[in-house]
Amino acid sequence: MTDARLVVAGAVVDPATRRLLLAQRRYPPEVAGLWELPGGKVEAGESPEAALRRELREELDVEVRVGSALAERVALRDDLTLIALRAQIVAGTPRPADHEALRWVDTVGLGEFARDGLLVPADAVWVPELLTELGG
Repeated sequence: MTDARLVVAGAVVDPATRRLLLAQRRYPPEVAGLWELPGGKVEAGESPEAALRRELREELDVEVRVGSALAERVALRDDLTLIALRAQIVAGTPRPADHEALRWVDTVGLGEFARDGLLVPADAVWVPELLTELGG
């Protein structure tokens, strides 16, 4: 799996409210309407941290400080691996450029999204870790 391309997701948390930012997918059809941690593919020669900053600037119109990775890595396909990095907004107000909607959720909201199957399946692996952090 050393040749796998990376996809990076941002676990964007507002430290003041202890809420996580979720983005609602517009496409592809199999996940349209579901919610995810925003992000995208890491380009050749780009670090995951730089990719997340670029993707969140493009998708949400915000600047972020990128932190450490969440524990799990998710194999999306043989050639594609999803990772999540912690992030905090340092400039801008998120707006849904590439998504249908954005929503800030607390532990109750995140738990409900997970229970009701409203999260993109690949992102569900991080729910226990995120619930711990938000409940903190």
